[in-house]
Amino acid sequence: MAKIFNVNGACRPEVHYMVDLTSRLESIKKMVDAGDYFVMNRARQYGKTTTLQALAAFLKKDYVVVSMDFQVMDALSFESTQNFVAAFAEEMLDAVEDFPEEIREQLVAFAEKSARINSLRALFKVIKTWCGKLEKAPVLIIDEIDSATNNQVFLDFLAQLRAFYLKRPNVPAFQSVILAGVYDIRSIKRKIRSDEEHKENSPWNIAADFDVDMSFGVTDIAKMLLQYESDYHTGMDVNGISELIYNYTSGYPVLVSRICKILDEKIAGNTIFPDKSSVWTKDGVNEAVKRIIKEDNPLYESILDKLRMYPELKSLLQELLFNGSPIPYVATASYIKDATMFGFIRNEDEMAVIANRIFEAVLYNTFIAEEFANNKLYAIGVQERNQFVVGGHLDIRRILEKFIEAFAELYGDEDEKFLEKVGRKYFLLFLKPIINGVGNYSIEPQTRNNERMDLVIYYQGEQNILELKIWRGNAYNERGEKQLSDYLDYYHMKKGYMLSFNFNKKKVCGVREMILGDKVLIEGVV
Repeated sequence: MAKIFNVNGACRPEVHYMVDLTSRLESIKKMVDAGDYFVMNRARQYGKTTTLQALAAFLKKDYVVVSMDFQVMDALSFESTQNFVAAFAEEMLDAVEDFPEEIREQLVAFAEKSARINSLRALFKVIKTWCGKLEKAPVLIIDEIDSATNNQVFLDFLAQLRAFYLKRPNVPAFQSVILAGVYDIRSIKRKIRSDEEHKENSPWNIAADFDVDMSFGVTDIAKMLLQYESDYHTGMDVNGISELIYNYTSGYPVLVSRICKILDEKIAGNTIFPDKSSVWTKDGVNEAVKRIIKEDNPLYESILDKLRMYPELKSLLQELLFNGSPIPYVATASYIKDATMFGFIRNEDEMAVIANRIFEAVLYNTFIAEEFANNKLYAIGVQERNQFVVGGHLDIRRILEKFIEAFAELYGDEDEKFLEKVGRKYFLLFLKPIINGVGNYSIEPQTRNNERMDLVIYYQGEQNILELKIWRGNAYNERGEKQLSDYLDYYHMKKGYMLSFNFNKKKVCGVREMILGDKVLIEGVV
């Protein structure tokens, strides 16, 4: 049976195309050898479970591995200490095959709630006895550790686990404890209800930093594609396709696999891409990305749900996306911690940036969608979209002309502060229905700031470069023209577009065409 690209659940190398995890496993093993207690906290679908399953097998030569998953424990398991001890004992019995008979009997008694005392202390006493009988040191791995964090039983368990772990120099205990979930264990305390805060213990102050990079680099992606190429011989440019996929995903594991899966299973064989050789190309990847951005999938549901749970995240992301506000990456700031923990942002040169271009597009679409119903520019874009496509090509000049006309009519009397804040967002609202279903756009992160933003519009296999900018005088505008010209060189294009939001009372609104060396620049002023 041929391998497939997997986006649902853990990956297995015998059935799935996947990256080589060896270097990551070796790095994690060093932490285990050092006796660390740590949390592998990463955003949803970031490869945690796949890594943990591979790690359990990787460690078995040197350690006795107790690998558990709290996701299989239902809500009832966390309602009382007795229920939790029973569920935990049952999971341990499933995780370890060769308990000594007396240890097994005690765990069975816990699981059946027939033990004389079903307490956390009694449970850890049995575990201590078992650890003392082992020839190899035990390692505890718990996946989905934050499945039921909003209750005191869970906190009591963490506190007992911490105390047990800290006794290692004097009593038999786990060599290392590995907890995995979305939440950093040091952030779990912020999930406790206010009326329970006085009950908090402190299990989070011993967690070691987990700095292992779990994202996929270009080399990782290339090695995975080489496995595919050895099976199908498509003739793809492996390195070029890997770089393109990384450029869209920044190595977010499930997004990498999703692009590959769509290329292999959804696009190859259609009229535009009739075979695998034609789909594993730049055009094929762009088509896959367009489809991914439009999807409604569990990952998007999970991350967007966080915007409802943490309203301050929404403000942060809108400032980054629409206003280009420079936001320093301050690791101690709660909003930065949360945005990073949930996968929205990353640290780039000590500045907060959106984690990847796919998330960026999804967020743009989400925020813009919130204004669809009431925004008049969006309505105009819907009503008049047919006039902007000529012979299958997108007429960017006509789009600029109509936007300037409509924007001036609807918002010409607004003050500068309002216009500067909403101008770029409203252009995207106007553009969205025009290209919807056929094209998409992306924002170039290196040019997004509070004065300039470069937009790449993809339509029917063509690219158009449009710079959105705030007018800061002629000298600044001339620099912008030069920057756009250089940017066109990067894309090997001869025509570019600029939309300037000019607050000069003597400005002349409209669209003009100019020649810059060997390039044509079409500039609109609003």
